[in-house]
Amino acid sequence: MIIGMLAVLFALSILTPFLYHRFGRRTFFFLAAVLAVAMVAILSYVPAVLEADQAAGIGEPNAPPAEVIEWIPQFGVELAFRIDALALAMSVLILGVGALVMLYCARYFSASERAAGPFAAELFAFAASMLGLVLADDLVMLFVFWELTTILSFLLIGFSAHRIYARRSAIQALLVTTFGGLAMLVGLLWLGQLAGSYRLSEILAAAPELVSDPATATAVDIAAVLVLLGALSKSALVPFHFWLPAAMAAPTPVSAYLHAAAMVKAGVYLVARFAPGFHETSFWLPLVLGLGLLTMLVGAWRALRQTDIKLVLAYGTVSQLGFLIMVNGLGTEDAALAGLTMLLAHGLFKAALFMVVGIIDHQSGTRDLRKLSGLARTQRPLFIVALISTASMAGLPPLFGFVAKEVVFESFFGYAEASGEGSLLIWGWLVLAGVVLGSALTVAYSARFLWGAFATKREASGTAVAPIVFKGPVPRVFLAAPMILATITVGLALFPQPVQALVEPWATLFAPVVPEVEPTYLALWHGLTPVLGLSALTWVLGYLLFRAREPFARVQAKVPPVLDAERGYRASVRGVDMLSSWVTARTQRGALGWYLFIILAVATVVPLSVVIFGAPGGAGVTDRWMVDSFIIAEQPLQVVLALIILAGASGAIWAPKRFMAVLMVSLCGWGIAGIFALQGAPDLALTLLLVESIVLVVFVLALRSLPAGIWTQSPTRFKFGRAALGIGFGVVMMAVAAMSMNSRSAVPVSMEYPWMAYEVGQGANIVNVTLVDIRVWDTFGEITVLAAAATGIASLIFVKRRDVQRRELHEVPSGTVGRVLSDKALSPRQVREIQVARSFATVAREAWLVAGRTVAPEHRSIVFEVITRLMFHGIIMISLYLLLAGHNLPGGGFAGGLLAGLAFVLRYLAGGRYELEAAIPFSAGALMGWGLAIACFTGLAPMIAGGQAFQSFDFYLTLPIFGEHHFVSAILFDVGVYLVVIGLIVDILRSLGSEIDVRSEREGQRASTTAHGIHGETSAGVAR
Repeated sequence: MIIGMLAVLFALSILTPFLYHRFGRRTFFFLAAVLAVAMVAILSYVPAVLEADQAAGIGEPNAPPAEVIEWIPQFGVELAFRIDALALAMSVLILGVGALVMLYCARYFSASERAAGPFAAELFAFAASMLGLVLADDLVMLFVFWELTTILSFLLIGFSAHRIYARRSAIQALLVTTFGGLAMLVGLLWLGQLAGSYRLSEILAAAPELVSDPATATAVDIAAVLVLLGALSKSALVPFHFWLPAAMAAPTPVSAYLHAAAMVKAGVYLVARFAPGFHETSFWLPLVLGLGLLTMLVGAWRALRQTDIKLVLAYGTVSQLGFLIMVNGLGTEDAALAGLTMLLAHGLFKAALFMVVGIIDHQSGTRDLRKLSGLARTQRPLFIVALISTASMAGLPPLFGFVAKEVVFESFFGYAEASGEGSLLIWGWLVLAGVVLGSALTVAYSARFLWGAFATKREASGTAVAPIVFKGPVPRVFLAAPMILATITVGLALFPQPVQALVEPWATLFAPVVPEVEPTYLALWHGLTPVLGLSALTWVLGYLLFRAREPFARVQAKVPPVLDAERGYRASVRGVDMLSSWVTARTQRGALGWYLFIILAVATVVPLSVVIFGAPGGAGVTDRWMVDSFIIAEQPLQVVLALIILAGASGAIWAPKRFMAVLMVSLCGWGIAGIFALQGAPDLALTLLLVESIVLVVFVLALRSLPAGIWTQSPTRFKFGRAALGIGFGVVMMAVAAMSMNSRSAVPVSMEYPWMAYEVGQGANIVNVTLVDIRVWDTFGEITVLAAAATGIASLIFVKRRDVQRRELHEVPSGTVGRVLSDKALSPRQVREIQVARSFATVAREAWLVAGRTVAPEHRSIVFEVITRLMFHGIIMISLYLLLAGHNLPGGGFAGGLLAGLAFVLRYLAGGRYELEAAIPFSAGALMGWGLAIACFTGLAPMIAGGQAFQSFDFYLTLPIFGEHHFVSAILFDVGVYLVVIGLIVDILRSLGSEIDVRSEREGQRASTTAHGIHGETSAGVAR
């Protein structure tokens, strides 16, 4: 049910924009109802949770309700969800407040707001992500949902994308919380490795042993700090507190949900979740209590300086989050009860207050407390809701905030009493004093908010400020959500027993501060106790601070900021920008040679450093090179091929022109193909030979747009440098390969390939069976990359849509493609040569090629056309043979596709672009698409039949004439590869061939026309 509920919520979030387009603002009512139903479903687990042993893991007797589905079993990752008391309480808060926020949104947005649909989808998806976060019992799933909340909060905060402040605030929140999330991920995985499980419940069960074991204590301490770093950044504690007030740029529903009841509560939840097992680690309490208390004081101090009532609540939230982190991380039974109760109370009153602010802003157009006046008289229902929620925030009776704060004070009072002696005793009472001071400041900014939003202000002369007038009456639906929250705040104060029953099972996981003392309980009245005296002290101090707000504000103005975290963040961002600009200016010079130099230099230096300094066990380089003998060559032909490869490499370095350099590089490839053939790898040799041929054609086509010569500032110096780097890279790679093979300690996986290829893949060609069966996922990824590469090339070349033929073949006049329009710009010798070529080319009356007649006679070669006509069909047949025979003999889809591509290259070179169109009148994109589709089908079809993805099957066919034939389904995948490769080559020919032909002809026509015009003007001038 848990996994199904999450799946439904996420699916519904995808459909929400379509629902909003159809039903408008009424969609929010539907979403609110869905979240309410989900809350009821969660509440149905209450009996099972209350009766369960909260410490029991999934599958143990009397364990809390859970669901587990294997996801990545090889890594121990599961879709594991578990509902214990903590998860249940958080789920009720998330879904309940989420439903009310959705109800509130139904009137917050105008009926004409088009962006409300995507906003509703993002907010609903956030509710689902937060629910998954608190229910997850797997560390990986926990992190996935954690990052989903980060991404969705970025989108929600940046809702008003036209405002630069909203964009900056969204990016700021994203960077800060992502930084903490990545640190948390390291800590979570570290704890999972130490505990031997990624199951959260199992890690917490193993925590006492890990913390007490000297062998793992230090690692656990560091991992716990990393986890806390993620929690503190998410909950906006110092020094990460600055992002939350800036996030108030989001719409008010976002503030009412993410920053009061959901997102910032994720950090508090994480601290509460890990506190039972890790509160005794070395750095836990210093960080939780120290940074929590500092945040509580800093947030309250800054809240008293704000004039925007929304920012008063924002900094108040920062203060309260520090308070919540302290009590939930304290690690005692009373603190666990108090922390979870305070978390629920805070979600109720803070969400209601943010909604009140949204109503005031929506109806009056301002949030400035200096302008707001008289609303307590004119907006009585709104004032009553705000009064109840503000009083609960200040901890006044008889409200739920008071009940929660009483038990919080009692837990800190008990912690101070049991602190022991010396520095611990001082620390315990110092924390209690800080909590009391922070609570007094909370009372003060609560009074400031209520006074600023609703009181009647007076000028310095004593005259009353004109009251703010709302645009109209507050709609009942608009006021319903905060009113419901205020009612619950009152009801839970009078009847806290349901919360006590819900939270108490979680508190039993912790040990009491003093074993013989009864744990605390939730009640509106505990009698005349020291804790009640502390509460009264906070009320008095808070009231006095509020009364003295003007002199206190002057004191605040004179106190300089000791630490401005936001300024530090901006300085860090500027530093990173400057560093990136400096690195970019020195590396991104716009020179391809420089880029290659950097890539190859790094690829040389890093492995060489590892070879020299990274030897395991202190072994030296000489030890790793210890071999019995070196074999120079096994047969003389290998020496000949090696000399050819060296000649090609040397020729590429010293070649004066680009074409010669490319040809020399291809010579190296052909030589290596020969070595493969000699070593008994005909498949590799054949494929490499075809690849090198295709690459040579591609380079030649591309070189038409580049100068013929290779230009450098200092040719000799640059050639020596390139040669040294190339030799160094080759030697290092050779050494790494040799040492890797010499250092092998396990049996190579390829030793299993022969029998797997023959018995499992039903093929005798190990290479091809590996590509289309054993490692078919790799091949599928490769052909996908090929299709993407072809699309990229086409997008760089084509201005308009590719695969669009400009004219039909019969519409193209003979001899016009590539023809020079005027001979006047040529020398007499060139004119005679062209005339001879034209007369020779027009002798043949038979059209050897379909579109050969379209090529200008001076560019035709009858011999080439005849050879192409004779060889084309034979090459295509051989490519089909390689395709079909590749499962048992050398060949396959790659080799067959490359050979077919060479056949189309011949047709293009012999007859031009119209010949290519006639030879293959299909879209290159369609060929690649059908190839990928066929490959996908071969992967999905076995799954439909109940097998695994890409599982192959075979059967025997008896065909006429051909006799019995053994058919293996993997051949279909090879067909897909075949089509993708052909589509790639055709796309390249049309991009680097046909399209560049057209552009060259247009440039030639313009140049000829210009030259003819200049010649005419010169002749006229001479005549005059």
